Amino acid sequence: MSVELTAAPVETQDPTIRDQAAKVLALVAGYAGARTIELGLAHGLIETLARHPGGMSSEGLAAETGLDAFNVGVWCRAGLANDILDRTEAGGFRLARHLDTVLLDRGSAAYVAGTLSVLVQPEVFDGFAATLASGERMWWDQCSSAFIDGVSGSGGAFYVRLIPDGLRRVPGLEGRLGAGARILDAACGSGVGLVRLAEAFPLARIVGTDGDAYSLKLAADRLREHRLADRIDLIHTPLEELDRRDEFDLVISNISMHECRDLALVTRNIKRALRQDGYLVISDFPFPETDDGLRTVAGRIMAGIQFFEARIDDQLLPVSAYLEMLERHDFRDIGSFELTPVHAVTYAQR
Repeated sequence: MSVELTAAPVETQDPTIRDQAAKVLALVAGYAGARTIELGLAHGLIETLARHPGGMSSEGLAAETGLDAFNVGVWCRAGLANDILDRTEAGGFRLARHLDTVLLDRGSAAYVAGTLSVLVQPEVFDGFAATLASGERMWWDQCSSAFIDGVSGSGGAFYVRLIPDGLRRVPGLEGRLGAGARILDAACGSGVGLVRLAEAFPLARIVGTDGDAYSLKLAADRLREHRLADRIDLIHTPLEELDRRDEFDLVISNISMHECRDLALVTRNIKRALRQDGYLVISDFPFPETDDGLRTVAGRIMAGIQFFEARIDDQLLPVSAYLEMLERHDFRDIGSFELTPVHAVTYAQR
């Protein structure tokens, strides 16, 4: 296959057309880079290179991963082209600086590979294309284990940023989470946040709820692995059916509030579940409210996530929607702050 990029057609001599063609080609290049990372993660190439910080030849990388040497050479050149890899003085390849953290360390606040893993799954663009005409919807129990794992990785980075440092930024909350505090992780997913809560607040009693049975099974396995099953209760229920009263000092909703089928009902249920002066903390994507915001890198990522959100019949929400919701339900001391361009925290007290 030959692709000619240097000899532009006559009509592209117009500067405006050339600029637009360059924008589209930049998007194509970004897609190629993302797929290169995906291949490297899926087949252990990136993990293997991380174990060899001094670098290695493409032949050595192929031998250690058990992959075809010619194909690994192709991947290495693509990795170099996309700044995923650097050249060594000996002519080999090493993982670019800090990418071991960004692409492999799920315990880091800088971990972003989970979001990439989500966006390349068929549940997102392929599924959206297949139902674009019909508008057929789905739910989490129809998602693959690979998709759920990607979501867990992406949501895990949100939990890392939120617990405990993000929670400490909520006025008055840290003093509330002492001995005897009760915490509810609403829509807890695979339990990453439950473990972090237990480690950050060892005297607290913690409850996790989720409407997806498979995610709760993963959470139960994780709690047993960390020997926390006796401290944390798991409840299989959608938030629309949450029925707890005056029980919790803190309710956390991490990248899940926007998915509630009945947001007003869920907000009422959470408020009822809180003790007097208890806190609701919403950790979520801050969907842009302006066209300029949509055109940022963060906005473009969130616009991509919307393709899956549409399949489960919802969309991401701007922070202003949460602020208005909390005010409408008579919460007090309402506020918000940004942790990253794709992560905002909104909070209030009952």
